[in-house]
Amino acid sequence: MNSVENIIGVDLGGTSIRAGKVVNEKIVHLARLATPSLGSVEDVMDQIYTVIDDCFDASTLSIGVGVPSVVDVEMGIVYDVTNIPSWKVVPLKELLENRYKVPVYINNDANCFAVGEKYFGKAKNYKNIVGVTLGTGLGCGLIFNGKLYEGSNCGAGEFGNIPYLLHNVEYYASGQFFSDEKNVNAIDLYHQAQKGDPTALALFSEYGHHLGETIKSILYAYDPEVIVLGGSASQSFAFFKEAMYQALQDFAFRNVLSNLKIEVSDLENSAIFGAAALTMIKN
Repeated sequence: MNSVENIIGVDLGGTSIRAGKVVNEKIVHLARLATPSLGSVEDVMDQIYTVIDDCFDASTLSIGVGVPSVVDVEMGIVYDVTNIPSWKVVPLKELLENRYKVPVYINNDANCFAVGEKYFGKAKNYKNIVGVTLGTGLGCGLIFNGKLYEGSNCGAGEFGNIPYLLHNVEYYASGQFFSDEKNVNAIDLYHQAQKGDPTALALFSEYGHHLGETIKSILYAYDPEVIVLGGSASQSFAFFKEAMYQALQDFAFRNVLSNLKIEVSDLENSAIFGAAALTMIKN
């Protein structure tokens, strides 16, 4: 399948639920509602139905949904969704297929990011890809030989939970480094760095070192052709790029390092594209 013809991608987050109708690499209609994060399973489902209804029509072929949680991919059961306490065990695939009568694909949001980059973004021309999301947490999606690798329990690529220094990788290589370790606002810091503030630049350099150490682990484990960075923290790439690459210089296999591409996503609405692309990676 080389193009997307009327597939709906859904991004379920703790603050908002967004759906987009994707036709031939373009979002032709977008719907968004606030997530009733403290509501019941049914309250959240009602909002999901509403945004999908806004995009759905008789020519819709399938629906993909990205969620910030662990997923039973085959059964489409969602477990313990971040920031939605009532969503402990939700048979989301069954609920949506019963309502819309089209195939539904559910997966972790970091996996969706990697798939979206493979079909719509910076990783189009590669078969072995790691997508890394750098936001309030750190997520990884893995694609090997053009196929999404999720692990037995949709838990593959959870580099953020690997112990590192006094905490774990996520604490130092995501937005938590700024908010929790340094007690600063990352957006304010970004604006200060744009003005050349030496303290802000030093903090981004320190962050880049930690991210470089993380990327070394990814290289040793998976040896991808390309790593695509996404998420809010990736927008500061210019300020941590040099330190990140410097941290990679003691990587043992020089040919791996010389062949590696590290890209920053520029795909707008990447979560929706990624959810829609779940259909493509399954066909």
